[in-house]
Amino acid sequence: MKRLVLILICYPFFSFGQQTINDSILVNGTYRQFITYIPSIYQPSQIVPVIFNLHGRTSTAWQQMWYGDFRDIADTANFIIVHPQGLLDNTGVTHWNLGQSTIDDIGFLNSLYSYIVSNYSINLDRVYSTGMSNGGYMSYYLACNMSDKIAAIASVTGAMSSYTQLNCNPSHPTPIMEIHGTSDFTVPFNDIVSGIEYWRGYNNCNLIADTILMPDLNLVDLSYVEHIVYRNGDNGVTTELFKVINGGHTWPGSSFSNGVTNYDINASVEIWKFFSRYDINGLVHQSTSVSEYITKKDPIKLIDILGRSVIPKSNMPLFYIYDDGTVKKKIIIE
Repeated sequence: MKRLVLILICYPFFSFGQQTINDSILVNGTYRQFITYIPSIYQPSQIVPVIFNLHGRTSTAWQQMWYGDFRDIADTANFIIVHPQGLLDNTGVTHWNLGQSTIDDIGFLNSLYSYIVSNYSINLDRVYSTGMSNGGYMSYYLACNMSDKIAAIASVTGAMSSYTQLNCNPSHPTPIMEIHGTSDFTVPFNDIVSGIEYWRGYNNCNLIADTILMPDLNLVDLSYVEHIVYRNGDNGVTTELFKVINGGHTWPGSSFSNGVTNYDINASVEIWKFFSRYDINGLVHQSTSVSEYITKKDPIKLIDILGRSVIPKSNMPLFYIYDDGTVKKKIIIE
């Protein structure tokens, strides 16, 4: 009876608008905090994907929720976002433990996974992890050590550490995406190479990648992007890299980067497009409709690579450009 009453009380909140919930769970005698974002269209009767969105070292769950923002996308594509909070390391800053401290973050994230699965209608085949910097490092670590739960991961300015490679025991081909700038002086670009090679090999992808030069839509940011894709992995998975030429230690497309990031791509959009193609068993479908990311209230303009308004034609590189009232976003149709 108590369970029934709880459902009746909570259901209207899920029906009439999104929720941002600050919560905690007790793990090894410590309350571990996290922020859960429930999209406006979530219904308990329908299972949905979940994304763990991990902050960087010195940062917080709240900052990551804004800096690496998936909320607008979640409101149209219908997935839950969980923003876990890391604890302090021995230097007094927030972090995720990849062998450099005694914090049991794998224990925390396993417990958090169980909590989310128990309290929401989650598609267990579609659980993903992403993160900024140290959060990207941790996402690689989850791909190795929570492989039975994680379908795919994406790292922004993080890398797969040597410690992670030595302690990696994946149980299935795992789609991997890295977004990284060549002028990142916090996590140098060369640091990501061995991790990309590890997953290209483990996933049994092509030895030679396809490289796509993304349109340089913003000349002011003084950077451009190459999309490097190792295709044809087992179960149809890919190992991918968005190489941001002259890009720094930032989240591309973020409105909180103070103009010093790349704006030719939106990292959050590209990550969801990537995740949406896969579940834990591999490739689900080849591409994701741009309409998933665009709400009806948004003014939309369809242009070609030169910025001219056009009528869609096959095999034509087109772009939807729209403004949701806060930040201009560009979404590339593949």
